[in-house]
Amino acid sequence: MPTTAPALLESMRQVGALLQAGDLRSAHQRLQAIVVEHPDCAEALRLLGGLRQSFGDAEGAEALLRQAMALDPNWAPTLTTLGELLLTSGRHDEAEPLLRRAATKLPHAALLLARHYNGNQRPADALALLAPLCATGHANAELAAQHVAALAAMGRHDEAIAYYRRAAEAAPDNSGAAHALAIALTAAGHHTEAERTASLALAHGRPSATIHFTHARSLIALGEFARAEAALRDGLRLEPRNVEAHDHLARLVWMRTGDPAQATDSLDQALQKFTGDEALLAAKAAILQGTGDARGAHACLSAPASHAQATPVLLVRAGLAALEFDPAIARSLAERALHVSPASTAARNLLAAALLGVGDARHALHHCEALLTETPDDQYLIALQTTAWRLLGDVRHDAYCDYAHLVRPCRLQAPSGWPDLASFLADLQRSLECLHDPHGHPLLFQSLRHGTETTADLTRHTDPVIQALFNAFDAPIRDYLAHIGHGDDPLRRRHRDSYRFNGSWSVRLHSSGYHANHVHPRGWISSAFYVDLPEGMAGATTPDGCLAFGEPGIVTTPPLHAQHSVRPEAGTLVLFPSYVWHGTVPFYSDRARLTVAFDAVPERAM
Repeated sequence: MPTTAPALLESMRQVGALLQAGDLRSAHQRLQAIVVEHPDCAEALRLLGGLRQSFGDAEGAEALLRQAMALDPNWAPTLTTLGELLLTSGRHDEAEPLLRRAATKLPHAALLLARHYNGNQRPADALALLAPLCATGHANAELAAQHVAALAAMGRHDEAIAYYRRAAEAAPDNSGAAHALAIALTAAGHHTEAERTASLALAHGRPSATIHFTHARSLIALGEFARAEAALRDGLRLEPRNVEAHDHLARLVWMRTGDPAQATDSLDQALQKFTGDEALLAAKAAILQGTGDARGAHACLSAPASHAQATPVLLVRAGLAALEFDPAIARSLAERALHVSPASTAARNLLAAALLGVGDARHALHHCEALLTETPDDQYLIALQTTAWRLLGDVRHDAYCDYAHLVRPCRLQAPSGWPDLASFLADLQRSLECLHDPHGHPLLFQSLRHGTETTADLTRHTDPVIQALFNAFDAPIRDYLAHIGHGDDPLRRRHRDSYRFNGSWSVRLHSSGYHANHVHPRGWISSAFYVDLPEGMAGATTPDGCLAFGEPGIVTTPPLHAQHSVRPEAGTLVLFPSYVWHGTVPFYSDRARLTVAFDAVPERAM
């Protein structure tokens, strides 16, 4: 950007101080005056455009940013800010070229684009963007995290670890290199080494919010929740608007207390300083909805969502809350978001679900089909599509949801080293019980109610009993692949005769516990394995504790009920497509119900 007069530089310095202090309104007023006096100052126009966007005036923000770009077409901050606005508006085709132009000059542009690629299941594009940047050794922790995420999504965890281990060994005193290695280790599930490495990064360098966050993630996976909570609070003192850290802290506080007020306390404190911050408000709403208070979540956003210039992101977040109790409100919010941002996939996704809720399955199906052309493997969208077919009486529903054929229970064989399955299950129960917090509350954003869930990926656990379990799963999974065969539907067309695990967890349900109906959006084949059950559940004549299929996890008009069920039995593994609605019927017993579940996805070609 060209050199400017000293008076303008001083004015811009003052604007920077106001922005740093969070006084956005004063910064906006000051920038308006600067733009009047200096209409050729591209940076003032850019900053003003960014503020207009934060106030919900996407149209005014875009006009200012395009004016700034006309003055200086190669100014990377303008390209980045405009690209971010277009991404937020769902205009991805317009945003991507701008961000690619800026990415080589501005790390934030590369980060935005990489997040977009990874978030839309395009890890190869993210890798192509990030590999050259990370090869320089100067990529920041956030870029390294996206690089690792891209490699992990392609099943290349070991490659990510080896890459960043070499960098850390080459620069043993470089805290940034150690931090990047900790990120790679965390993504691969090597949490003990990740925690040690993150601690070294904190000890050898200037502590940052991102290092504290990485350290907290490994501590959470290790079950050291008190230390993780302290690490998150340390990070938030350095970066009080870090939404991801607030989210993780809220989850931990909820697990400890089960109190929504305590879970959202840190967000409330941040909102007192950064009044009206949409990202913080949306994070609070998501937490409230996760605690079961969908109406409270919607109320949190109702005032800003009522503004004519509310952003599509805010409208969708409010709509997701309303979807649970009033699909008509959700439909209105989704339509408003699409009016502002016709290409927004999140808004169209919400609209499809809301239309099922108000009884308009035909239009819901239209939106599902449009979305599936872009992301054909999104299991939630397939679930919405099959739900629309069922409401319309379309025979395609019965083909996709042929539960008798596609839901397959099998008895697990005892792994080598155990005389029988009962002995193995007893050892497995002891191993799993050690991973469950005996005083914990259910995790936020999960389907279980009245129980606990483990926080680390069990497929990467070092316990030999747990390792033996996943080795024993291999034969039933391969039998299932042979059983379903190949074809053109969403399950069979991804069949490439190989698979990999894509996350696993254990659930312990207490009396009155159940799983709300749900699907696994990024899965392919999902599962339930029964380790220990209340006495008599396997032979009961009531549906208590059964795994039920077919009842949607969203409101539909008319209501739809379960169509198939499987009675649990200790030692039985049930495999099924990830897109089918499934949940657990509540049960009542003094004894807990202990299970393991995993998702499997096709093995990616290297």
